[in-house]
Amino acid sequence: MLNIKSFFKEAVKQEASDLHLVGEELPMLRIEGELKELDKKPLSNKELETAIFGLLSKEQKESYLAEKELDFGYEQDDVRFRVNLHQQEEKIGLAARLIPAEIPSPKDLHFEPALIEATNFLDGLVLVTGPTGCGKSTTLASMVEEINKTRKAHVVTVEDPIEFVFQDKKSLIEQREVGTDTKSFAAALKHVLRQDPNVILVGEMRDPETISTVLTAAETGHLVFSTLHTSSAAEAIERIVDVFDGAKQKQILMQLSASLRLVIAQQLLPAKDGGRVPAREILINTPAIANLIKENNVAQIKSSIQTSAKEGMVTMENSVKQLLKEGWIEEEVAERRTGRAKRI
Repeated sequence: MLNIKSFFKEAVKQEASDLHLVGEELPMLRIEGELKELDKKPLSNKELETAIFGLLSKEQKESYLAEKELDFGYEQDDVRFRVNLHQQEEKIGLAARLIPAEIPSPKDLHFEPALIEATNFLDGLVLVTGPTGCGKSTTLASMVEEINKTRKAHVVTVEDPIEFVFQDKKSLIEQREVGTDTKSFAAALKHVLRQDPNVILVGEMRDPETISTVLTAAETGHLVFSTLHTSSAAEAIERIVDVFDGAKQKQILMQLSASLRLVIAQQLLPAKDGGRVPAREILINTPAIANLIKENNVAQIKSSIQTSAKEGMVTMENSVKQLLKEGWIEEEVAERRTGRAKRI
């Protein structure tokens, strides 16, 4: 019988970021961005499926069998994992992300001044964007923990699944998990404004209803944090607008121009001394940026970021150059990301 818990334990032991178990494939860990084989023998699909189903509740198993997809939280040796269950080529697949027990501080994550300032906002929308595995959830958790340490606020999170677990300090924090505490992001957000929140964290803006409610909450005196899977700040704005039909787009552009505070587009780069370090493009919604959004002139946003360094904005290229200058990354890594880093 397959001992699936041993794989989770090995992931903790080797300080991996991710565990990958796929039927008829070799088990893998991702360590410092690189995949590493855990065994030379492929996993039996039948044994893996039986072992995985042993981790699930009856409701979770029924949901997976019906949808062929499932996100859930799992804990092993006091370490939390965010787990995605899926099917590929009619075989079961599991991808588990390790969630650090300690929420990293802004100093740990090399926060720029704009990110620290965001924890002082009383309303508006703060977006963290980037590909899967770039540390979006960790950045947001660090921001929320700063609020928890410094302000008496009521914080409500809606996550799928819950990742970092917060302990109340100055703030009151309620964490709701999609599938367990609420049916969906949209369903939770329909009622969240009646729960007297100051701060709302939405794990991901997935659909028009969720996006629309997030913008309304940000407009009406709440500070909202959320994520999108886009590689740049400008793409994040395009993605939000493109979700809606033509007639609705003008209203969304107006809401975005008024409520958006900050967009952080993040990547993780291999650090010189091991581990990974974040590079960030930072867009601040100044009056000039707000006007570009209102007029749907998204193409001009990138050049506006380039010319607004004095206001705290940072291009991804300049962020990478700064990491190189400060000795965090190798020149080869910087050159791969920018193509021009050797000119520094």
